Amino acid sequence: MLVLAGQPRQGDTYETLTEERSEELSSQSGLSLQSNSWCPPFAPDAARDRKAHRWKPLLLIWTALLMAWDGGVTLGEQFASARAAVTEMFPFLRRVGKTYQGFVKAMAASGAFWLDRLVTHLRLQMRLLESCWRVGGIAAFAVDGSRVECPRTAANQKQLKCAGRKKTGPQLSLTTLYHMGSGCVWDYRIGPGVENERTHLRAMLATLPPEAMIVADAGFIGYDLLREILAGGRHILFRVGSNRTLLKHLGFASVENDSTVYLWPEQAQSKSKPPIILRLMVLHGGRYPVYLVSDVLSEEALSFEQAGMLYRLRWGIEVFYRSLKQTLRHRKMRSCAPAQARRELAWALTALWILSLVTAQAIVARGGNPRGLSIALARRQVRQAMAGRTRGDLTRHLAGASKDTYKRTRSKTARDWPHKKNENPAGAPKLRTATPRQVQQAKELRERRVAA
Repeated sequence: MLVLAGQPRQGDTYETLTEERSEELSSQSGLSLQSNSWCPPFAPDAARDRKAHRWKPLLLIWTALLMAWDGGVTLGEQFASARAAVTEMFPFLRRVGKTYQGFVKAMAASGAFWLDRLVTHLRLQMRLLESCWRVGGIAAFAVDGSRVECPRTAANQKQLKCAGRKKTGPQLSLTTLYHMGSGCVWDYRIGPGVENERTHLRAMLATLPPEAMIVADAGFIGYDLLREILAGGRHILFRVGSNRTLLKHLGFASVENDSTVYLWPEQAQSKSKPPIILRLMVLHGGRYPVYLVSDVLSEEALSFEQAGMLYRLRWGIEVFYRSLKQTLRHRKMRSCAPAQARRELAWALTALWILSLVTAQAIVARGGNPRGLSIALARRQVRQAMAGRTRGDLTRHLAGASKDTYKRTRSKTARDWPHKKNENPAGAPKLRTATPRQVQQAKELRERRVAA
């Protein structure tokens, strides 16, 4: 269990803990995670604290995080382990809730409020990682979606629904924005299994800095979504597949070359909406060619090599999902009610975010590259601290949680297991030469835009 090296002062209360002593006690704990780097300051609220009863914000947050990091099979086992750890971390706070049911009620009353503050604070802390904020001079964010299984209860089936393959149960739809420079989450959205990942991305756009570039697979490319992203001053680097038609020689851009293409579906043409000017790039070297489009038309601003590097780094978000589902064992939620399942997934994601952030900070402090952090090694250090087997500051141990760097002599590609996805590649986009009617319509739209 976790034991504080120092003893609380006589007269310590929850208020003095949160305002004066939390950082000092955290630094003495076996599970010190430099709480100032991930935990926002708490302003006591009488009404909210009364609803949460014995679960004060700091206790609520620590318990939720420790449950997500714990390896227990059931929520009851996770709660018992997390509560024991929190009780020993803060021994002077005697009024700690004893039951899992009480913890769930406290989370329903105030958990969403504190989670909101926590997520906002985490984004602020990530901006402080200046050395890895940009990749190749670009603030790049990958986006991708996934689905998480939930118990097959009547309530879950009714509200969450199923949008996956046959013989799957109720699911939650999850879309994540992943900061490619630090290897940490930037934002996420959770909804029923049938909810669209493009809808989630639209909801997250406001949290992105204006100069951000979004890197995504072929499932995200769409005319309306691209217009919304570009209108906010952000940039895109999207894969495009055979389900999209791109026009050439439309004459809408002031300067055209061989790589200039336009996304202008018939529906947009009928409503006299302008075409989107894009640059088409083709990557070779893998099993199949990869077709990328970007609104950055200048080779100086985004070289072919940069585009290839950024798209390859997009794989980090796939590794993130594997860490969530496989390493931290959150492939399937354990909550039987939809609202609780959402909260369980949200806190699991936030726990992984915090673990990534404090590990990235520790690696950067040592002069390392945070993109090489290992969630498996970081989780092992946290669990050892929970069991009382860590000496000194945990942050120092997390600095060594990096993936191996030795040169492999053969591929790590898995065999053809039955559960392995074997999806067809996205293919090449359909390239069409613009018709005279389209050229004339584009010319008229351009003249109107110049006149305005």
